[in-house]
Amino acid sequence: MSIWKDQGPAKKDAVPLPPEPSPAPARESTAAADFSPTVSNPPGMRAAPAPERELKESLIAADLTIEGKIEGTGHIRIAGKFKGDVNVQGDLTIENGAKLNGGVRAKKVIIAGELEGNIESASRVELLASGVLVGDVKAGSLTVAAGSRMRGQADFGWEEDKAAPRAAKAANGPDAG
Repeated sequence: MSIWKDQGPAKKDAVPLPPEPSPAPARESTAAADFSPTVSNPPGMRAAPAPERELKESLIAADLTIEGKIEGTGHIRIAGKFKGDVNVQGDLTIENGAKLNGGVRAKKVIIAGELEGNIESASRVELLASGVLVGDVKAGSLTVAAGSRMRGQADFGWEEDKAAPRAAKAANGPDAG
């Protein structure tokens, strides 16, 4: 009988498996630490906020036609047709074959489809080769690809404080100031 007793513990000692729950909490705590700015930065350094990582993208699908108004903090991708103003703190993408009729206020605007309306206060506007823009643009930078079409006025590269004196001078005539 001593042989059976010796084999029993030997099998248990030879086949022990590490418990699986112990690695899982380590991953969860690591994931939580990755999003914490104080853990990933050297001492004395402050992390820049990363709101873009948290912004979600909403999609208007190719087979949809919507009329209304869009406001929010996320990104918008239009693949269908939308009639109304878009005011977002994120990015706006108008896909190839899509159409937007309305005014736009967004951080970054990418046009591969068609936009009929004005773009105001964008930091960056990209008009891709398949893009059509009928309206005025006020942006920090404007990229226009060969083959794209635009009808309207473009005002880009001006800082707000420099644009105001220029506008006042234009309103008073060329001889003023």
